[in-house]
Amino acid sequence: MKIVFLEATTRDILWFRYYYRSVFPEGSAKAAAHLKGIQRTLAANPYAGHKSEACENVRELSITRTPFTLIYRVAPTRIEVLRLWDTRQGNGF
Repeated sequence: MKIVFLEATTRDILWFRYYYRSVFPEGSAKAAAHLKGIQRTLAANPYAGHKSEACENVRELSITRTPFTLIYRVAPTRIEVLRLWDTRQGNGF
C-alpha cells in the first residue's frame, strides 16, 4: 500500500533530519535505515502499529532504536502519515 506523508509532517521531518545531522550525527545512518525499514513494514502490513489511545482511527508505530513514532491512519487506498512524532515531547501529538 502506498504511504503518503501529509503536509503536517513537514516540521517533524525537518526536526528528524536536524536531530540526526546536528545533535546525534553518529546515529544518522542507522536512524534513516530504521525509518526506511519501518516504511517497508508498514506498506506490507498497514495495521502493524497499535491503535492510538489519543485519537480514533489512528495508529502508532515506533521506529526501532529511535525516539520517533509514526502516527498514521489507514485510508482505503493509502496510508496517511500524520506525524513523525518525537516521543520525548510527550503524548500530545
